[in-house]
Amino acid sequence: MKPNRIYPAETSTQSLGKLTLNAVTQLGAKPVADAKVTIKKTTPGNESVDVLTTNDLGQTAPIELEAPPIDYSLEPNSPKPYSEYNIEIEANDFETVKIAGTQILGNQLAIQDVSMIPSVEVSGIRLTQQKDEVIAIGPHTLYADYPPKIPESEVKEDVENSLIVLDRPVVPSAIIVHDGTPDDTTAPNYFVPFKSYIKNVASSEIYSTWPESTIQANILAILSFTLNRVYTEWYRAKGKNFTITSSTAYDHKFIFGRNIYKNISNIVDQLFINFISRPGVRQPIFTQYCDGIQVQCPNWMTL
Repeated sequence: MKPNRIYPAETSTQSLGKLTLNAVTQLGAKPVADAKVTIKKTTPGNESVDVLTTNDLGQTAPIELEAPPIDYSLEPNSPKPYSEYNIEIEANDFETVKIAGTQILGNQLAIQDVSMIPSVEVSGIRLTQQKDEVIAIGPHTLYADYPPKIPESEVKEDVENSLIVLDRPVVPSAIIVHDGTPDDTTAPNYFVPFKSYIKNVASSEIYSTWPESTIQANILAILSFTLNRVYTEWYRAKGKNFTITSSTAYDHKFIFGRNIYKNISNIVDQLFINFISRPGVRQPIFTQYCDGIQVQCPNWMTL
């Protein structure tokens, strides 16, 4: 039975954001139609907010959800500027997926992608391959305490003066993200389309409520940083089997399974072939930045 929709109270301390979900198959990325999508609050009671159904494209219609005031995301040292919701996705012939902590910002359209694993049928009995998958979305880097970036040279001179595989910077179709520190052999690797990676990082490290020019500048820095790792084969040269890590001490924050934001996605689509360069230097500049509040970083770009 579909629960009654719960609307936020009309107060000056709230705003509304929107959420849409895209459900696809894990293999082949085909849309999953008629999936049941239950959205719940992250309060102790875990109350249901709404129940939606995906269309033939595997998408739900945008739904309005309560969020904190937008000003929280525009001023440092403010309360948490986003609200969090839990989502459960159920579909015939697929494993149930549960997502904990989808982040909603005021006046922004959040996009939650989900890949669904087909269940297995044996002798007419449908079996599950695993327990219900739960994807836990970690906190935003501007709200939680993550390790500060370990400073590196913005131009890798040893690479610049040596033979490298690529004769010029190339935007790859995908990269391999190591979800941990470089030497953590227990951390999983994820094969991620390049643009999807940039959208994930940007949604994890900046707020989509910021002015468009600010978002563009930060995305350009993320692109140049990432393409430097690709061009220099930084981790491959050290015997690693990945392109980049999710550790903020070494690289950018990538949060597996997190939602992105529509405006960030659009800007990445516009800028993804760009990077920052310097005359006489072949490699994209390794553009490091920090928030300038929790971590001070002289001569770096600050958020």
